[in-house]
Amino acid sequence: MKTDAARPQPPLGEEELERLIAENEQFILRAASAVSRRYITKGDDEWSIALLAFTEAAQSLDPEKSSLRHFAQVVIRRRLTDYFRKQGRGQELSVDPAVFESDPSEETEDLALRMAVAKQTARTEDRTLKEEIEAANQEFGSMGFSFFDLADCSPRAAKTKESCARAVNALLDTPVLYETLRHSGQLPVKALEEKSGVPRKLLDRHRKYIIAAAVILSGDYPGLAEYMRFIRKEPHS
Repeated sequence: MKTDAARPQPPLGEEELERLIAENEQFILRAASAVSRRYITKGDDEWSIALLAFTEAAQSLDPEKSSLRHFAQVVIRRRLTDYFRKQGRGQELSVDPAVFESDPSEETEDLALRMAVAKQTARTEDRTLKEEIEAANQEFGSMGFSFFDLADCSPRAAKTKESCARAVNALLDTPVLYETLRHSGQLPVKALEEKSGVPRKLLDRHRKYIIAAAVILSGDYPGLAEYMRFIRKEPHS
């Protein structure tokens, strides 16, 4: 007997939809920021458009063909692109904050998309930010990695982010440690472990991220530093 074609999913109830939106709020903001190429908050029009797009995606998703976040990313991009086209203006440009502030629930393909946005940023007309990225990339290169390596070593879990922030603060607040880094190009892991209390294993795993954060926050990188401001808000050791 012939099976029926895949049937459309029944519409989500109000409570289920509200739950999905609450669980994915930060994802929606990051997706809107990635498309807009600037930091989006819930006070921006782009948030409202992205929220409607996410709702549309949730209501029309075929779970056999795609995950919700992957499908929502596509719909959000499409709706915001249409919005910008109707506005008759170019998208304001910035670095996707999620390059530095990742979410433990993010999928690999989402991370790849964020990095693609950052790479596109480096090729566009925002000269100031482009110059910051290029200058930072030169500094990172002397230490054995590049700006775009950060996606692979950025902390994801909240506790890991807090530990990395503690390590960065200890590095910046201890001139002798920071000078050791600048002079040798190597993270003084043993001394930093003692100063910050962050385990050596974590310092090794996120070495590039910690170095990059310290360089950006202590250097002439106001645009990039804006996306790492959460680090200096963490309690210092």
